[in-house]
Amino acid sequence: MPTHTTYPGVYVEELPSSIRSITTVTTSVTAFVGHTRRGPLNQPVRITSFADFERRFGGLTSQSPVAYAVHQFFGNGGTVAVIVRVARAGSGKAAHVTLESTEGHSQCPVLEVHAKEPGVWGDGLRVAVDHDSPCPEETFNLHVLDAHGTARESFSGLSMDSCHGRYAETVINAGSALIRVEVVGEGRPDPSGTVSKAFHHELPDLNVDLTVKIGEVEREFTLYDPDCDGEPPCNVTELALLLEHKLRSLPDAPGKHAFAGAEVTAFGRRIQVVAGSLDPGDTVRFLGECANDLGLEASVNPPVFPLCGGEDGEAPGPRDLIGSESRKSGLQALRDVDDVNLLALPELAGYEKVEDAVTVLSAAGRLCQERRIFLLVDAPAAWGSVDAARAGIAAFDPVRSNHSGLYFPHLQLTDPLSGRLRSFPPSGALAGVIARTDGERGVWKAPAGTEARLAGVHSLTVRLTDRENGLLNPLGINCLRTFPVLGPLVWGARTLEGADALDSEWKYVPVRRLALHIEESLLRGLQWVVFEPNNEQLWQQIRLNASAYLHSLFEKGAFKGGTPRQAYFVKCDKDTTTAADIENGIVNVVVGIAPVKPAEFVIVKIQQMAGQFDLR
Repeated sequence: MPTHTTYPGVYVEELPSSIRSITTVTTSVTAFVGHTRRGPLNQPVRITSFADFERRFGGLTSQSPVAYAVHQFFGNGGTVAVIVRVARAGSGKAAHVTLESTEGHSQCPVLEVHAKEPGVWGDGLRVAVDHDSPCPEETFNLHVLDAHGTARESFSGLSMDSCHGRYAETVINAGSALIRVEVVGEGRPDPSGTVSKAFHHELPDLNVDLTVKIGEVEREFTLYDPDCDGEPPCNVTELALLLEHKLRSLPDAPGKHAFAGAEVTAFGRRIQVVAGSLDPGDTVRFLGECANDLGLEASVNPPVFPLCGGEDGEAPGPRDLIGSESRKSGLQALRDVDDVNLLALPELAGYEKVEDAVTVLSAAGRLCQERRIFLLVDAPAAWGSVDAARAGIAAFDPVRSNHSGLYFPHLQLTDPLSGRLRSFPPSGALAGVIARTDGERGVWKAPAGTEARLAGVHSLTVRLTDRENGLLNPLGINCLRTFPVLGPLVWGARTLEGADALDSEWKYVPVRRLALHIEESLLRGLQWVVFEPNNEQLWQQIRLNASAYLHSLFEKGAFKGGTPRQAYFVKCDKDTTTAADIENGIVNVVVGIAPVKPAEFVIVKIQQMAGQFDLR
């Protein structure tokens, strides 16, 4: 703000810098689109490790090429991935269970519980309900457990009243990563286990013999024996402790934990008895006249309510992978995701019809051009020889683009699930190599050569010679090679538009990716220009900002040339922005770069010297 001078002296005023820094964007965040065991459908999820993938998408499964590709991505140096799970339309069901209520004196369904995502995995979930809440007569607690009985999520103080601040449907659906619920009736869901009626303030005579049956095992015991149990319980909490002690003292069936792990909880004036088992058949039942007098069976339910009926979705077809732009499904789900630089579609390599793969690649190519993404294309699995690759590459002519690169052949790795050697499409490992190269050398370094080793790869499905490599490279096919000592390497860095016959200026992968990186960085870094006065002062600021950014890349070795003038230029003045442009609210910035191209062919010339050496 301006300084107001009111007295003689020296004033200090801080002025904002006219140069706004342009931050470089990411270069190797890879999107994988396809079938996984579980996970949210058509929703991009960002992960930073394979452990994240296992937690969110179920880990490896033989039916998911995406799962193996992600595993190879992180194994080769990848750091961040975006996963979009896609399933065939109409396939897959979420496991579910219906909770009922008897509070209205007639049993009726009140709460539908569904697994958050379709799949058989949801059959391993269990839910437990209790009324041990701050308002035991009005609210309830719901717990989500896995098949081993480990508590995964808990929601307390829930209400079935839509006007309540803890409305069950709102709280659970917003906070749970495992389930979603739907209120379908009035009344609270009945608690798990067996719940008594409300005891009076003065407890009844407890010196009675009870018969309890858990599952098929029946036992008898005395609830309170003055000779053995000391002072009688004087409130419901002490009664619950006494009953739990008695139940746990009873002999269990061999290999069972139903009695030994029984839990008795007091809430309000009631007690809840739950068997120490996850078997839905282990319902706690108190039998006989004495049990009726004590009201120990006001509500009888299994210890947990298991979800069931889940079905895995089938592998997606071409239409499912392409998806719908309006519904943001399939590939189109990536339109809302920032910072995606690479795209892998490993399922396409297994398609029997190459035409189907080309159809998906066509849609993926359009997306990549719009979103500045580079597409990694796997060679079809049917290409089992060099001749097959030379004959089959013509099918990819409709999708030749400088935003994509094709890699051949497939990789041979040990399958972690079976321990056997299997072939896999290379895009996942390639994305990891690119991420590793970007981190170590920069996006301008070709992700190929002796540093581009494919970690974990046993061999390649087709072993190429130099001559065979020389037949494929001019066609725009990037070869994977195996060399002595070095092992499997990436030995090509051309775009699909990089065939010699096309003579494209975007022949090389690093040149194309560097340009995409600069375009996206400038696009984001110059957003502040919008609605600024379109005059010489603005043009000067744009030149300063863009030049400072490009100079930082020049110092890192991204451009050729010995001086900045030889490496790049930024032009934004009255020549690029005319008076007519100013009237239309347009400012034009022209940026030129001299990218470093890879040394694809290194020629060493040796000449024999004539004459003899003078050894004196």
